[in-house]
Amino acid sequence: MIPFASPLPASHSPASVTRYAAAFSIALAASTLAFAPASPAAKTSASTAAKTAPAGYAHRPEVKAFIDELAREQGFDRAELARVFAAARYQPKIVAAMQRPLLEPPKWYAYAPQFLSPARVDGGVAWWNSHAAELARAEEAYGVPAEVVTAIVGVETFYGRNTGSHRALDALSTLAFDYPRRAAFFRGELKQFLLLTRDLGVSPLTPKGSFAGALGVPQFMPGSYRNFAVDFDGDGRIDLWTDPADIVGSVANYLARHDWHRGQPVLLRATLPADDRGVVLRRLDGGLSERRALQDWASDGVTAASVPEGLAADPVGVLLLEEKSAKGDEASYWIACHNFYVITRYNRSRLYAAAVWELAQAIRLARSAALR
Repeated sequence: MIPFASPLPASHSPASVTRYAAAFSIALAASTLAFAPASPAAKTSASTAAKTAPAGYAHRPEVKAFIDELAREQGFDRAELARVFAAARYQPKIVAAMQRPLLEPPKWYAYAPQFLSPARVDGGVAWWNSHAAELARAEEAYGVPAEVVTAIVGVETFYGRNTGSHRALDALSTLAFDYPRRAAFFRGELKQFLLLTRDLGVSPLTPKGSFAGALGVPQFMPGSYRNFAVDFDGDGRIDLWTDPADIVGSVANYLARHDWHRGQPVLLRATLPADDRGVVLRRLDGGLSERRALQDWASDGVTAASVPEGLAADPVGVLLLEEKSAKGDEASYWIACHNFYVITRYNRSRLYAAAVWELAQAIRLARSAALR
């Protein structure tokens, strides 16, 4: 996700997307994004904080106020929460990672290969085969193709291999109380995390996840876990770490709840006018345009190579993906349909959504070939 209700700013500007994406997804954290070394000031600040931050959080006035709020509004036991926060530990490396600026936005040709590798495709085929019944049932219930659910799990955590090693309580407490820039968001997620562990009947000291607090195989933020995860096998418990049915159903439900359109495409290859591409390219911000009616794009010379029968009349965008060829840097152009933007609700990066779709197609083709 990280599936989340609204972890990033409401602004959908692709220029601001990539910076936030690194902070909110284990997939992007593991990607080829080039981070600049932390500035000397940032290093000094993190080093000073690490030396001066006392063990635990329970003594701090703002944490005591947070505990009082949870006790008053959610019925938590104050003493128990005080013990929990006494055990929480500040993580300076998380703050340092959040503060590192991007050298430059990543390019598709540098970002994509790790997610489209033979190992990732083969792993997707194996994961689909292992959970075919759950994926088929989810596709019937929610309209989300099995390959899309599989690809999201593949991009997020390599089918559950990399779910994160940070104790979620430490990560969320650090970001809630020692990262002012996003403190309001992470305090909300910390509250949701404590409610979630109470719902699940587990100690807040136990769950581990990403450095931003994303949890489980599909990397749901705690708020999304509580709002969109489903008990897809009806066993009375929602487990996004070890229960394949819940994992599959929850990813599909998340996309469906964000208005996935059953049977509609994600991307269609586009052709731009050869004589004057500038008119179209000026509409792109960070590689992705605003959405307009398909006929409006046609008036600017943008056409889809193939328009599927029954294409919905939803407004669409134009997506640019940077490509490498023998001639040097080039680009491919795509019509970004409604469902492409639904995938960006999982992670706001255009590259993430494109990688999910490309991986989904590769998995589907590889599995079909193997079944012949």
